[in-house]
Amino acid sequence: MTTRWLFADQLGPHFLDDPDDPGGQPVLLVLSRAVFRRRRFHRRKALLVVSAMLHRAAELGDRARLVEVDWYRDAVEDALAAGPVEVVAPTSKAADAFVRSLPELTVLPARGWAADREEFAAWTRSRGGPARWRLEDFVRAQRRRLGLLVDDGGEPVSGRWNYDAENREAPPRGVRRLADAVALPDPWWPTDDEVDEQARAVLRRWEAEEGVSFVGRDGPRRFAVTHREAVAAVDHFVEQRLAHFGPFEDAMLDGDPWMAHSLLSVPLNLGLLDPVDVARRAEAAYHAGAAPLASVEGFIRQVVGWRDYVWHVYWAADEVGGAGDGADDPPDGEAEDDAEGEPYRARNALAAHEPLPRWFAELDADAVDAACLSHALAQVRDEGWAHHIVRLMVLGSWALQRGYDPAALTDWFHRCFVDGYDWVMVPNVVGMSQHADGGMMATKPYTSGGAYLHRMSDFCGSCRYDPTVRVGDSACPFTAGYWAFLHRNRDRLAGNHRMAQPLRGLDRLRDLDALLTQEDARADTPP
Repeated sequence: MTTRWLFADQLGPHFLDDPDDPGGQPVLLVLSRAVFRRRRFHRRKALLVVSAMLHRAAELGDRARLVEVDWYRDAVEDALAAGPVEVVAPTSKAADAFVRSLPELTVLPARGWAADREEFAAWTRSRGGPARWRLEDFVRAQRRRLGLLVDDGGEPVSGRWNYDAENREAPPRGVRRLADAVALPDPWWPTDDEVDEQARAVLRRWEAEEGVSFVGRDGPRRFAVTHREAVAAVDHFVEQRLAHFGPFEDAMLDGDPWMAHSLLSVPLNLGLLDPVDVARRAEAAYHAGAAPLASVEGFIRQVVGWRDYVWHVYWAADEVGGAGDGADDPPDGEAEDDAEGEPYRARNALAAHEPLPRWFAELDADAVDAACLSHALAQVRDEGWAHHIVRLMVLGSWALQRGYDPAALTDWFHRCFVDGYDWVMVPNVVGMSQHADGGMMATKPYTSGGAYLHRMSDFCGSCRYDPTVRVGDSACPFTAGYWAFLHRNRDRLAGNHRMAQPLRGLDRLRDLDALLTQEDARADTPP
């Protein structure tokens, strides 16, 4: 019988053709020490991956063969010697190239996405070049194809496709946690079990014997690592937290890292859940009157819209030229492609080459005075997770303003976030966060001064910096950094119609020279 090899992000029942048959197809699970030896992953991320593999092996019982080896090749060639082996196409380009280098191995089409490669290719052909790839159009196509929140004619159930305007509320003032203002239960939390302790023992042994080291701190497991747990997490979110997700999905509170977010990115990216099933569960809550349309639409947009879009851009970006538009208004016309033939992950349209400083790379939140950045680094240090606005508008914006090398930053996000994989972080960091692709994922750089952070969080109230001040001892590093970023990239952004107004604002700054001198002087120190 053919053995099915499952990678660590292919652990849900939909990656097997006979998931409920205890005597079904044999399964190979491989723990590669070399993967963890090559890069310093977050301890929480390593725990989740190893724990999920051990849990899956326990679930499958005699069907599963779990092996720990240095290299994947060692285990796969051994399995091939005993009989035929097949594998679902991996999620990373490196792993995909490896499995296709083994001629005896059968590679099956990718699974776990709302749209397959052929469906995405058909959509891109209908759009023309990547300058006309728009997330909004892709989301609408997905909803029509899947019948999500649309009527029999394929039109949105309410007459509107997009509820972003309703889903950008600032956090309630005067509270530490969102639950202090609205009826919001805590997130679903798993209970550590003996398998988690076995996983921790594996990590300790690797540290002692295999030259493996980690960043970040250990702590209680926060995320589902089995299909059963993942379904429980979905049910809890949809029934008790989804209603408050939409309005506050962009808001930040110092005392509440979780807000009303689902925390489902980890089980989704471990392959424990089918994204279409998750989207339909949320849709059912809307039709039952249990969650408002704005929250449900925003959640479905993330699960089968943005997540799928990022996955497909990861595979398609190297095959196309030209800047596109993944998230914003369409550009005025076709954009030139200055990086034709260059791998997407290596693009660096803003010529950003600064190395990540040690305090940032090592998650040294205590070295940082800026409250928002200290909070973000502490959360990554302690949990290996932060929600999307913390990633984009605090961590990503800081790195963009300082000109950190986008490839190094992509690697940092990949290693330090529990839901980080190559396909996730390359488009999100190179494209959306750092604008290193020149505008394929978003038509403008995503950065701001302190005013945005003040509006969307409570960080500034406890910070020694003032978001309204750009020069002086109390100058907000984000406010000053925003203008320094515009000055440094003025020529590169001059042709971007969405940056015309900010660049005109640069000309009105009477203290620009003092600001630039100030930012140069504090460039090498934690803010």
